[in-house]
Amino acid sequence: MAAEENECPGLSRQNSELMRSWELEAILTNRTLRFVLRLEQQFICPSCGGIVLNPHQTGCGHIFCARCVRAYIENGGSSKCPLDSIPIKPEEIFQDNCCKRELLNLEIYCTNAPDCTQRVTLCDLQDHLKACQYERIRCSNVGCSDTVLRRNLLEHQRNVCSFRLESCHHCRQSFPASQLLVHQKTSCLEIEIPCPNKCLQMIKRHKLQAHADECLEVETDCIYKSYGCTFRGKRGKVQVHENSEFSSHVRLVLESNTKLEKQVEQLQQDMFVQQGALKDKNLVFSNLDRDITLCDNTLTTLQRSVEEQRVRICSVQRELRDLRGVLGSELSEELPSLRASLDSLRQQVAVTESLREHLGALEQTCQRHTRLLDIHVEQLQCNEQRFRQLESTSFDGKLIWKVRDYWHQKEAGTPLNSTPFYTSRSGYKLSVRAYLGGYNSGRGTHLSLYITIMRGDFDSLLPWPFRQNITLTLLDQSGSRNHVSNTFTPDTNSDSFHRPTSDANVATGFPRFISQGDLEAPRNAVYVRDDTLFIKVKVDTTGLEDL
Repeated sequence: MAAEENECPGLSRQNSELMRSWELEAILTNRTLRFVLRLEQQFICPSCGGIVLNPHQTGCGHIFCARCVRAYIENGGSSKCPLDSIPIKPEEIFQDNCCKRELLNLEIYCTNAPDCTQRVTLCDLQDHLKACQYERIRCSNVGCSDTVLRRNLLEHQRNVCSFRLESCHHCRQSFPASQLLVHQKTSCLEIEIPCPNKCLQMIKRHKLQAHADECLEVETDCIYKSYGCTFRGKRGKVQVHENSEFSSHVRLVLESNTKLEKQVEQLQQDMFVQQGALKDKNLVFSNLDRDITLCDNTLTTLQRSVEEQRVRICSVQRELRDLRGVLGSELSEELPSLRASLDSLRQQVAVTESLREHLGALEQTCQRHTRLLDIHVEQLQCNEQRFRQLESTSFDGKLIWKVRDYWHQKEAGTPLNSTPFYTSRSGYKLSVRAYLGGYNSGRGTHLSLYITIMRGDFDSLLPWPFRQNITLTLLDQSGSRNHVSNTFTPDTNSDSFHRPTSDANVATGFPRFISQGDLEAPRNAVYVRDDTLFIKVKVDTTGLEDL
């Protein structure tokens, strides 16, 4: 299904008017209406006592508000009129436009009275409230939830609202007025602030780090700290100290150099000790070299022993060959028969391998034939299905559709589509769609029937949009011919009746064709027999010419 189904033109017009009336109800929520003249009894709902802003009349002639009518419809057929106890039937309810016009033309005071002294008709109230200077509206500044009178809104947004945007005089960025002072105190990079080290200079926030590297009030160490000077103070005093204590700093440098010389002498002594240890290690290395030489000699001895063993093995091999020569004469008599048996076995193995290869080729051939057979079977099934469709296809604008397995299909809840039919051999292509359990406003209560205009082979030769009247009929199987029929004329402005650009257009029809009670248990007809019902479609072909 390409898209949701649309109801026939005229069937949903009442619902659109109902929605417009509900908009007025939403506007008047939490507002009190004061009419200039005393309100007549006919404009008061007898069920809830409220004003019938969206009046609906029942079959018994009484008028109720839309909220009470919705409650009656939701209760099904169990609701009764509170005035005369007559059952309220949903199909008999309609919107009372006459009563609604009279009510909307009544004059009322503005709902913002007594501040606003305007008197308007009820139908003009919405337009008046859009311009009323005493209407409370919400401030449009982001983050503000205040509601003020329309007359005070501009003053509030410009001078009062704490969420109005103001520009920082230092960095030129915009911030809500309530946050501007916090921004300047904590994060504005361009504002000048006192030096945190109290040097009496005003420094921009983003230059504080650079200023700290030269500020005279920052505490720092003397540059001769690594030589032993322990003086620490503000940078200005440290500079004075470095200039005034130059001689003592030179003495500290000399003392440091003396310590370094002593450390060098100690390192030289340690090096001499290490050299002695190195000589000892060289002696140990010489001893190891001597041991390696002894190992080489032992290895040579072992190699000579291995060679002697190899000579003995050769001697044993010669003795074995002599023994084989003696035994060969005894085996010469049995050798021909063994060779013959071996040749026969080899031939059998060769035949087996040949059979195995042949069997593999046969298996491949069998698989190929099986695939071809499956393709032929599938093609035959497609052809058979197409032949059945061609046999059952109608080319005169009429179709009698037999719907089987009614109860199971209704419980499944899936839409059913008929076989396509045509208005002529080269005419329009159509099909029927049925929702046995109902669809849209008829879901769960009615049988829903729709017509779908499908893309055909001759669409480029046909006039568009489709304009022919269509009649849908539920056939009576009792012989009494109490058929149920509905006819509609296509809406030429609807895309459903224009030339299809896909396989099918959006379906159009009757969501409440017949109630399920009248369908399954009628009084003077039988529509479902042997779990089957029949639906007839007839297209008025008047004015259509065969190509």
